[in-house]
Amino acid sequence: MLLPFWALSADGGRQKKPAPAAAAEARALHRADSLLAAGQFAAAAPVLRGQVWQRQRASARVLLQLAYTQQQLGHYPAALLYLAMAQARQPRLDTWRQQVALAAQHRLVGYPTTWQQELRVRAQRYYYPGLQALLAGAVLGAVGLGWYRRRARPGAWLAYAGFLGLAGAYLLALPPRPVGLVARPGAVLMAGPGAGAAWLSTAAAGDRLLVLGRQDIWLQVRWQQRDAYIRAADVFVVE
Repeated sequence: MLLPFWALSADGGRQKKPAPAAAAEARALHRADSLLAAGQFAAAAPVLRGQVWQRQRASARVLLQLAYTQQQLGHYPAALLYLAMAQARQPRLDTWRQQVALAAQHRLVGYPTTWQQELRVRAQRYYYPGLQALLAGAVLGAVGLGWYRRRARPGAWLAYAGFLGLAGAYLLALPPRPVGLVARPGAVLMAGPGAGAAWLSTAAAGDRLLVLGRQDIWLQVRWQQRDAYIRAADVFVVE
């Protein structure tokens, strides 16, 4: 990570809030900005963490600030966590590339650099607006065909069926997927959801795993093109 990257957030962390809450948040963010500008990262970190965990003001801008602060303090697993939270809050290709660069620096796994992954990140940025547009089109199409059902030609029904297929493929192929960031070094990956299952490997703090499901205290994850299980207590899940 080269420069302060919280400016990558387009929303700027600004949302309408009640006046007292907005004033308190503005003071905290102004203080954090001043501390960051002065290079006082250790002092800025608790102010930003308070916004995220106590006040639950987890805007993408605040999360990126906190990620940058943690990276400057040398806490790279925490930096990756806040970058992942910012990415979930507001998918952006630049934020993803920051995660990839930091993960490569520390030889972590689960951060693909393929063009398919970057295309997926771009698509996720517009996933919900696109989904709303497709659903609105499906409703309008159904109303129109229902209204003119006696005069509608077979081609119109086929076109509507194709549109529904496109909407279904979009819904299934591009939804945001929960990811887990390993919270401690040496977390064990098992072949099954139990201590008696075969041992597969150990994960490093900051490794990124796609979460497929949960069984009791175990998370089912994707690891090196196969399913594996890891204790839920060893993973921070970002959705």
